[in-house]
Amino acid sequence: MSKHEERLQKVIAQSGVTSRRKAEQLILDGKVKVNDQIVTEMGVKVTSQDKVEVDGVPLEKEEFVYYLLYKPRGVISSVKDDKNRKVVTDFLPEVEERIFPVGRLDYDTSGILLLTNDGEFANQLMHPSKEINKVYVAKIKGIPHKKELLKLRKGVVSDGEKLKAVDVHMLSNDKEKKTSIIELTLHEGKNRQVRRMLEAIDFPVMKLKREQYSFLTLHGLNAGEYRALTPKEVNQLRNMSTKL
Repeated sequence: MSKHEERLQKVIAQSGVTSRRKAEQLILDGKVKVNDQIVTEMGVKVTSQDKVEVDGVPLEKEEFVYYLLYKPRGVISSVKDDKNRKVVTDFLPEVEERIFPVGRLDYDTSGILLLTNDGEFANQLMHPSKEINKVYVAKIKGIPHKKELLKLRKGVVSDGEKLKAVDVHMLSNDKEKKTSIIELTLHEGKNRQVRRMLEAIDFPVMKLKREQYSFLTLHGLNAGEYRALTPKEVNQLRNMSTKL
């Protein structure tokens, strides 16, 4: 076995249990043991010969896996739900690894969602500094003017937060039904961000879908279906998040 030392939180993240940031919190909360001793300080390093436990469960090194799911509406972006609602991992029953979603999509939002057991990879993609394009298509009530859509690029305030789009434009509109289809590109991924932004300019969302995550699309998938990412796609995402 290798005696190469790694920081404890990194080892936990790489095992697929959680992200590095959450691993750090688990350590601070006294929920991590190394060789039967509780560790509560950052900076501890371990090797493959050390026995690591998280919440009383021994850490086992899993092979990393990466999936793209076409999340349907009415599904929770989590691995479990206390109200027994359907969660995203229900759509990948054959996957034995302890996968979790990279970020989230709202309950009523459909579209691309990545799942993995690689906590370090997920943490890199979700970090606020990584300006990864996420493209959404929204059906909204009303027909906004260009100057109203421009507000979304300049930024609007919702619940004390400034939210902005990288790009936004109208795809189509129905003057009889007074509805529009617009496309928005975001770098951020704040809670209910698209809905909050459009509510802020008085054009509530009727339907919302994330159609693109960086270079990844939903091509070839129906709602509820998934596929494994190719090694090339994983490397592209990893290299991109490292360079940005």
